[in-house]
Amino acid sequence: MTIMAKQKIFASMLFVLLVVLGNGSRTMAVNQREEADRITSLPGQPHVSFKQFSGYVTVDKVAGRALFYWLTEASHNPLSKPLVIWLNGGPGCSSVAYGASEEIGPFRINKTTSGLYLNKFSWNTEANLLFLETPAGVGFSYTNRSSDLLNTGDIRTAKDSLEFVIGWMDRFPRYKDREVFITGESYAGHYVPQLAREIMTYNQKSKQPINLKGIMVGNAVTDNYYDNLGTVTYWWSHAMISDKTYQQLINTCDFRRQKESDECESLYSYAMDQEFGNIDQYNIYAPPCNRSDGTARHTIRLPHHPHKIFRQISGYDPCTEKYAEIFYNRPDVQKALHANSTRIPYKWTACSEVLNRNWNDTEVSILPIYRQMIAGGLRIWVFSGDVDSVVPVTATRYSLAQLKLAAKVPWYPWYVKKQVGGWTEVYEGLTFATVRGAGHEVPLFKPRAALQLFRSFLKGQPLPKS
Repeated sequence: MTIMAKQKIFASMLFVLLVVLGNGSRTMAVNQREEADRITSLPGQPHVSFKQFSGYVTVDKVAGRALFYWLTEASHNPLSKPLVIWLNGGPGCSSVAYGASEEIGPFRINKTTSGLYLNKFSWNTEANLLFLETPAGVGFSYTNRSSDLLNTGDIRTAKDSLEFVIGWMDRFPRYKDREVFITGESYAGHYVPQLAREIMTYNQKSKQPINLKGIMVGNAVTDNYYDNLGTVTYWWSHAMISDKTYQQLINTCDFRRQKESDECESLYSYAMDQEFGNIDQYNIYAPPCNRSDGTARHTIRLPHHPHKIFRQISGYDPCTEKYAEIFYNRPDVQKALHANSTRIPYKWTACSEVLNRNWNDTEVSILPIYRQMIAGGLRIWVFSGDVDSVVPVTATRYSLAQLKLAAKVPWYPWYVKKQVGGWTEVYEGLTFATVRGAGHEVPLFKPRAALQLFRSFLKGQPLPKS
C-alpha cells in the first residue's frame, strides 16, 4: 500500500471519528438541555413512575418572549405513545391552572394546598401530555417587552405557539417523529385550529414536518354569529331568561358585531343581573364558588361574546381555581418547576385580566380553518358539556351545521360504565359528541366520560354504543 493510500484511509477514518464525536457532543448538549428541565419531584407530590419536565422555550429573542410548558409523560410505555398538546383559553387563562391541575393532568391540588394527590382519570394513562401556557403573559410565560401584554391576539398567539413547538422538539428530539394531537377548550377553540393551520403551512416547506394527526376541542368558541345566537337560545331553552328578554335580545342585538350597541349591552346586563340569579354560568346546575362578600371571583370578558362572563369555576369542589393560585405562587413549587426564573413583577394567576381586556385581534369565524383541516385529512373531534351556558352545546351545533357535512354514523347515545355518557354523530371529516351533565370544563365534571372520549379520539373510533 502506498503512502498516499494510507493517508487517504487515515483521513477518512479521522473524518468518521470527528462526525461521531460531533454527533455525540450534540446529543450530549440536547440531553443536558432536557435534563435541566427535569422535575425530580413537586412539593407534596405522591410517588410516580413517569417522568416530568418543565421550563421555558424562547419564541422571540428580540422581544424576550418565552413560553412555559409542563410535560407529564405517559404512565406506561411513553416511547410508544403520542404527544398531546393541551391549551386553555380565556383568552389569558393558564393550562397549568386548569388543564393540568383540575382536568386532565395526573395530579389534583389538596384543599390545604400543602400537596398533590393522584387523578385516576388522568389522560397521561393514554398519551404524553404537554401543557402550554400561551400567549406570553399567561401564567409563568413572560415577555420583556411590556407593550406585548397590551397588544396581543390570535395572530401572534398562533405564530408564537408554532415557534414553541419547533423549539421544544429540538430540545426533545425523541418526539420529532411522534404522532401529535392538539387539544383544548373554550377560547382554545381558536388557539387549537389556528395552531394546526400554522403547522400545516410549516409542514409544506419543512424538511422535517411535524407529524400532526388531529385536533380535539371542547365547548369551543367557533363562530361569532352562531355562538352568540346559540348562547341566547340556550339561556331561553333552559329557563334562565324570560320570553320577553329573549325576544328583545333576538330583535335588538346584531350577533355579527364584535362590539354591541349600548341597548344590547343593557339587555345582557339585565339578563345576568336580574334573571340568572346567583349561578355558575360554567355549570348552571352546580353551586358557585363565592368570596366571603358574596361576589364572584373573576370577571373575564371574552371577545366573541358581547356580554360579561363571571369567571366561576365549579364542579365537585367549586373552588379549585383558588387552590391553584395559592399552590403555584409558592416559591418551593416554582423552584421545582423551574418557573418564574426571571421574577415576573406580578403574581401567578389562573387568568390574566390584563391580556383579556387588551385582546387585539380575534378571527370572526374558525369554520374556514375546519374546512382546511378536513381537506388536509386531520382527525377532528368537537365535544360539548351540555350544562355549560358560556359556550353551550347549542352554540357549537349551530356553528358546525354551517359546514354542511354528510353524516356517516347518525346520532346515537354513547355509553360509559353502562350509563349514557352523552350523544354523538360522526360526519364525513368530523366527529361531534356531547357529554351529559358536564359543564364548561368537561374533564372536571365528568372525568371518567372525558377519558373515554379521549381514548376513542386517539384510536379514531366512534364512541361505544353499549
